[in-house]
Amino acid sequence: MNSFSESYKAAGVDVTAGYKSVELMKKHVARTKIDGVVSGIGGFGGLFAPNVEGMKEPVLVSGTDGVGTKIKLAFLLDKHDTIGIDAVAMCVNDIICCGAKPLFFLDYIAIGKNIPEKVAEIVSGIAEGCVQSGCALIGGETAEHPGLMPVDEYDVAGFSVGIADKSKLIDGSNLKAGDVLIGLRSSGVHSNGFSLVRKIFDIDENSINAEYEELDRPLGEALLTPTKIYVKPILALIDSVNVKAISHITGGGFYENIPRMLKEGLTAKIKKDNIPVLPIFKLMQKVGNISEHDMYNTFNMGVGMVTAVSKEDAQKALEVLKSNGEDAVILGEVIEGNDGVVFE
Repeated sequence: MNSFSESYKAAGVDVTAGYKSVELMKKHVARTKIDGVVSGIGGFGGLFAPNVEGMKEPVLVSGTDGVGTKIKLAFLLDKHDTIGIDAVAMCVNDIICCGAKPLFFLDYIAIGKNIPEKVAEIVSGIAEGCVQSGCALIGGETAEHPGLMPVDEYDVAGFSVGIADKSKLIDGSNLKAGDVLIGLRSSGVHSNGFSLVRKIFDIDENSINAEYEELDRPLGEALLTPTKIYVKPILALIDSVNVKAISHITGGGFYENIPRMLKEGLTAKIKKDNIPVLPIFKLMQKVGNISEHDMYNTFNMGVGMVTAVSKEDAQKALEVLKSNGEDAVILGEVIEGNDGVVFE
């Protein structure tokens, strides 16, 4: 390829670095190939032919997100191979709440200076997230932004598209008082609330390596733990029992997200002692002197996903989740009322 612009490079954009990035990331993208992928990366559009066999009325379900200010920890630790998992997780975990199976993902990386090896490292995490969720990475964009952001910084966002039969979409419409709420444990802080996290610990190049007796590794490593992807265990659960509603616990914590799975006239009653609160959240509350309400209104507290099933299906649901690697817990039940979430 003889594409090269000396003038563009002098302005801060090296198109040849972009070509090298694509070459380096191809091996990572190849890991995500699944049935339905029509095109490889490098074209003007990613092509995917979904299998709609057995579906009466296929519906596409989409989700988009980024990783927020958690990305600043990746800068400080100079570790870029997990932040892409977060980008994928924040999208596919939303899609699965409708009962849809993610099909493909596209990423967008804005970077101050395109260093091909760093871009490939970021994409390796995106590919890992796609593998974990069973979807394909079919395209993306790396945009070099000199003058807009520092040369050593970047941002990652993306979107995913999934599919479900319209009659099988999960929307909470069949939810009723007496249904059981089941929580799937989180891997950590996931990718929300990091503006508060960074304020609590006054995160910089020194404090990020601090060690606390509550944690089994340095602070930065614990905080950078990638968001857990729940796609495969939730799909297995949907195939086994009647899942009535699902909520992804992201920014806004319990108070904002759980009510999104409830219909009018219903409230989620959570037994606080049943919540598997992770040490990192106890540490944050102590160090930052954060109220319990604000903790539950910002973080997942150890529960990344909440599902609702009928009481008679609860035990089977726990067994299915366990067989798919999830140590799930019964959080509480659905009751009558319009209080959103109440704790006991």
